[in-house]
Amino acid sequence: MSDVIRLDRYRLLGRSGLRVSPVALGTQTFGVEWGWGTQRDEARQIFDAYIERGGNFIDTANVYTNGTSETFLGQFMAGERDRLVVSTKYTLPDAADDPNSGGNHRKSMVRSVEKSLRRLNTDYIDLLFLHAWDATTPVEEVLRAMDDLVRSGKVLYLGISNTVAWQVSRMQAIAELRGYAPLIAMQIEYNLIQRTGERDLMPMAREMGLGLMPYSPLAEGILAGRYSKSDIDARDAVADGTRKTTVIAGGAVSTRSLAIADVVRRIARDMDKPPAQVAIAWVLQNPNVTSMLIGARTLKQFEENLGALDLSLTPAHLEQLSAASALELGYPHDFYNWLMNSGLMLSSMRLG
Repeated sequence: MSDVIRLDRYRLLGRSGLRVSPVALGTQTFGVEWGWGTQRDEARQIFDAYIERGGNFIDTANVYTNGTSETFLGQFMAGERDRLVVSTKYTLPDAADDPNSGGNHRKSMVRSVEKSLRRLNTDYIDLLFLHAWDATTPVEEVLRAMDDLVRSGKVLYLGISNTVAWQVSRMQAIAELRGYAPLIAMQIEYNLIQRTGERDLMPMAREMGLGLMPYSPLAEGILAGRYSKSDIDARDAVADGTRKTTVIAGGAVSTRSLAIADVVRRIARDMDKPPAQVAIAWVLQNPNVTSMLIGARTLKQFEENLGALDLSLTPAHLEQLSAASALELGYPHDFYNWLMNSGLMLSSMRLG
């Protein structure tokens, strides 16, 4: 990266005029209801540290720490709500005895938004995300309900997360044809271990006017060096409710992921920087990224992660990281690239 990235150098989010910081504050850790996380006082310190550096983009969700994340934000934003861009999400259920408390449908959406507005202590949400596709609700119902919320003024912009590329592009096309409010942002997991978004999600987002917001740049802490080979063998151990045992039980710690983490660690040692900064800087250097989500459990971790904004990876470093985490695009991408590179696609045609 040639220039230092600053939180107060704002970018347009997707095909909209909304200005956001290149790093969004992720607040999934605000609260300890899940057995791990951040107490209120330290969460406030993280929030203040982000705002003081010029950050204006904050991300949460209806179910994060059972609603505490949104409640904390509602308290922290007092007096400066309008200068902040707040995104939250709906879809995941918050009541085990209510089959309609989750899902993509209108009832779930409206119910979730109303509860988020109360917890956030605000009368509008800047950006509402569909959190994950439920594979049951008709897209027309989702889009019309979203459009109604925008027309009511309770939601200003719309986004989507954790949904396959063909469905997102279909939804965007329908929204444009019917005059509904369009999607302007998409959240996906993206890091050196999880690069599958490069196949279809990233090029689709660029083509359809969605600003890309990657989350989990440290791959649940694996790229920060928090796991070792012994954790692979501990996969069947009984989870004790901690974040670490949850990650191990989920299978994210593997021979491949640890090998990639080793390369990150070697580069970090050469640069005399923490591994986490190298992993975050790699995501930030991707020109497809509009705003990356960064969160932390402690203020110290958060400030260390923000140090990646000042880090410039050399071409040699980028080549090593790319080689270690290389992704096979597969069909039809490989076939298409072969046609283009072989000259068979254009034959004797000369363009430009």
